[in-house]
Amino acid sequence: MGRQCPFLCSAKSTDLREFKQIKLRRQRLEDPKKISEMLGSMILLFLLLLSRTIGAQERNTSSTKVQSIGSMGAILDYKSLTGRQERIAIEMAIEDFAISTGFKLSLHVRDSGGKSFRAASNAVQLVREDRVQVLLGALAWEEAGLMAEMDDTTQQVPVLSLLPSTFPPPETEPRFVIPMASDVFLEMRSVAELVGLYRWRRVAVIIEEEANASCSGNVLAFLSDVLRSAGTEIENYFRVSPTDDLKEVVKKMKRQQSRVFVVAKLSLPLLIPLFSEAKRKGLMEKDSAFITMGSVTDLLDSIHPSDLSSMDGVLGLKTYFPETSSRYKNFRRRFRLRFQNPEHDEENTDLGPGFFAVRAYDAAWTAAAAFQRRFRFKFNHNKNQSADDVDDDDRNRVRFLRDILSETNFTGLSGEIGFKDGRLVAPRLFRVVNVIGTSVRGVGFWSPEQGFFFSSHEKTGEGALGAVLWPGGSLRVPRGWTASGSTEQRPLRIGVPATDAFTQFVKVRYDRSENESYVTGFSVRIFEAAVKRLPYVLPYRLQPFYGSYDDLVQQIYLKNFDAVVGDIEIMVNRYRYADFTQPYIESGLVMVVTEKPEKLKKAWVFLLPFTKSMWILIGATNVFIGIAVWLIERDINPEFGGSLGDQVGTLLWFSFATLFFAHREPLRSNLSRMVVVTWLFVVLILTSSYTASFSSMLTISRLEPSVVDIQYLKRTKATVGCNLNSFIVRYLVEVLGFSPQNIKSIASIDDYPEALTTGEIAAAFFVAPHAKVFLAKYCQGFTIAGPTYKPGGFGFVFPKGSPLVSDLSEAILQITESGEMQELEKGLLSFSTCSSSSTDTSTGDQSSLGVDTFWSLILIACSVSAAALVVFYGRLFRNYYWPGD
Repeated sequence: MGRQCPFLCSAKSTDLREFKQIKLRRQRLEDPKKISEMLGSMILLFLLLLSRTIGAQERNTSSTKVQSIGSMGAILDYKSLTGRQERIAIEMAIEDFAISTGFKLSLHVRDSGGKSFRAASNAVQLVREDRVQVLLGALAWEEAGLMAEMDDTTQQVPVLSLLPSTFPPPETEPRFVIPMASDVFLEMRSVAELVGLYRWRRVAVIIEEEANASCSGNVLAFLSDVLRSAGTEIENYFRVSPTDDLKEVVKKMKRQQSRVFVVAKLSLPLLIPLFSEAKRKGLMEKDSAFITMGSVTDLLDSIHPSDLSSMDGVLGLKTYFPETSSRYKNFRRRFRLRFQNPEHDEENTDLGPGFFAVRAYDAAWTAAAAFQRRFRFKFNHNKNQSADDVDDDDRNRVRFLRDILSETNFTGLSGEIGFKDGRLVAPRLFRVVNVIGTSVRGVGFWSPEQGFFFSSHEKTGEGALGAVLWPGGSLRVPRGWTASGSTEQRPLRIGVPATDAFTQFVKVRYDRSENESYVTGFSVRIFEAAVKRLPYVLPYRLQPFYGSYDDLVQQIYLKNFDAVVGDIEIMVNRYRYADFTQPYIESGLVMVVTEKPEKLKKAWVFLLPFTKSMWILIGATNVFIGIAVWLIERDINPEFGGSLGDQVGTLLWFSFATLFFAHREPLRSNLSRMVVVTWLFVVLILTSSYTASFSSMLTISRLEPSVVDIQYLKRTKATVGCNLNSFIVRYLVEVLGFSPQNIKSIASIDDYPEALTTGEIAAAFFVAPHAKVFLAKYCQGFTIAGPTYKPGGFGFVFPKGSPLVSDLSEAILQITESGEMQELEKGLLSFSTCSSSSTDTSTGDQSSLGVDTFWSLILIACSVSAAALVVFYGRLFRNYYWPGD
């Protein structure tokens, strides 16, 4: 039994397995639901394998359709975030172009390391070894010229430069560099208009010092011109380099009184550290403003939000491109996935593509499209030519360059892409953005055609932009100046005339004990009032000048003074040296002479009491009254009857006799008596007024100017007086033709009366404000005679192009409109020593009685006469038609 056990056990186990398999088959055959599920799984597996096979065949087929049409080289700075983003964008552009068109390019990328020589040498290697036909990347005119010096074969290779805004090259520079940047002149103009929008007159410019000093010098020169055309001056420049101590740079910035800083050009490695230091030192606070140009603002897309907070309150202009388009959103999503790839070793994985990455994408697409057109052209002309057979001679390179410049026309991620005159036709629209905390918010737009506008509101002005949060968290527009910097900032040196004959305008008093000069007067008070109305602090120091007014104005041109305040006449010849503000008081050259009694030698002097129109009105009314009486009395009064001649004579006699109450004809009608009584009352008033006026003319002594004609003075070679330090001497000699020997200097206002009354001078010449002061103080015995010659008035003087001219001119207008000017003039230029004004110097129509005095009396007399005639003819009409009544 023991030997049979293994066999038996084995047999039993075999039978058991066979039994189980048979049972399992029976169960499967007996269960149709399980059978159908099994068949479905087999079919699904078959279809999946079939689809994978077909997909693989399609991919193999499509891969065989993609053709290589050329090679492209890229020179990028791997150390910079912008360079790394540009590389990803270029790779994506080549991939997207291959998927879209079926044509691919070989990309060869080299690192420039941020060095011009290394960039140029790498570019030469790409052309020699990798045989690239086009170059992209951080290559400017200088690198391209260096390439041509290293290897002549590279001087016709087109270069699509991805550098920020640059200037057109000189005539000697290579012309095969195609900039993909915005128009730098348009950027500067937009910044200048933004500064002018907020009426800042002085700014400081921050710019990165480059190896090529001429580039930064060009930026400063052109920016200065553009700002000056907008009425703004550059007060100082701050050149920054990676080797500079930013603490010292910010310390110098704080010493500036101007608090408006225009960041013209600054790379990303310097941008955040500079603003972080400025914020740490308290420079990013109220009354400060930071404006960034487009090439700097475009970097904000590549800055981490945590670093962006150091730029809180910055206002900038950003190159506009359609960020809301579906194409850009798709590109941004794919870019972020690619940028987060560990292969790129990036920490800022939440950053999207910056504007420079977008422009690099369009540049790569531009080159790829040119390769495609070139391939199709060669394929159509030579069917047997290989797709990879590309000529590298100069002629084909020139054609390739021309093709890029003339045939490129497509819509890229950054907008419409095309070229004109060898440069990209950049968008003429900028977006105004404001850094708020860790984000960037748009507040409006700018274009050269419309100026500033917000959304769809096409209007220009401060209100055209949205609310701006300025440094320090303020919504109020910074004034751009601060008094804290005035301790180290040199105040304005303002010259004042120390030898002014009219001390009411400028009076200089020297205090020996304090060794200090004190300046007062009307002109000084006006200047002080204007400075108080400026939106910024303006420190200044008044310095007396002993010399002529013309010499004082020339001190502005010689830079000995920063401004001149006083009774300075605005003259054409002085504009050669300086600019003038709005006149704060009107002026004119006038002649003051003594008065003498007037002699009445007129033969018709008896007519002077009434004006000519009054005499005519009296005569016409008198005749009308006579006609009215004659019409009423002629049928009932024999005195008014007789022949026609007798009646006309009686009418005229009666009319004029009533003027002297000499009429003797009795009146029969009550109507005529009423007319005559009314007229006699009017005549009584007229004769009384005539008698009084004529008696006054004959008895009261009237005064007239002793000299009324300048020609008389020149003809008789009479001596005239004026202030030799003013412009009057030159005007008398050069314009009016006086001899210099006949002009006498009068030093003080109190010396003129004696000189005039003693006959030392026949006339004195003043500007109108001075004459007003003189006549207010010496009103008896002197008067203004002759014509008035009109200069420009009194104004303040500043250097050519000074922004203070417009600011103070506006302040002067505010003083005038508010009435403060009149109050100062009344308080400083008027005197109580003059009890009465000068008597009128004419005896003409000004002292004659006119129609406006007696028109009411004449109207009453004529109305009574007309009423009497109406009643008289009414009675005749009634008696004629109803005689019985």
